[in-house]
Amino acid sequence: MTTIVLLALALAGCGDDPGDERDGGAWADGRSKAPATSEAPPAGGAPKAAKPGSTPRESPSTPPFVRPTKETSAPAARKVVDAFKAAGLKVPDPRDRSKDCGPNGTGVGCAQLMVTDAVAVYVFPDEASATNQTDVWGAKAYRAGAVVLNYLGTRTSAAEQKRYNDVLAKLG
Repeated sequence: MTTIVLLALALAGCGDDPGDERDGGAWADGRSKAPATSEAPPAGGAPKAAKPGSTPRESPSTPPFVRPTKETSAPAARKVVDAFKAAGLKVPDPRDRSKDCGPNGTGVGCAQLMVTDAVAVYVFPDEASATNQTDVWGAKAYRAGAVVLNYLGTRTSAAEQKRYNDVLAKLG
């Protein structure tokens, strides 16, 4: 008879008592035992989740990005490209990409950017910013004042790069 009583007690302990919340209402693997409920959205509506692959938007309180201005003594990026052309250097497919200086582009903080298939001309707001960026780009960049020539991603030979660098140095 004791065996039957012990067996009955053991089986009674294995049951699921819906009122028993000692285990926090979770299965051994961590899933909730409670059925999923639908709660009302918070006042003002639930925040919308971003679509996969979309760009997060800035808060309405974030001020818009204002591109820095170049030093008055620094030549404009367009003037540098024109000087290259006047010196007989190739400047294939020149494009004004100054809008890419900000956070939605290259984000390097330049004031102006002219890109050709041979060289990219960055004009920075000051020499310190230009020096910092030249250090990042290393041997594929040349700086004169606040202007940096970048040869990354081009097929411009070292000899041709020196010619571009020399023209920029003379613009002073």
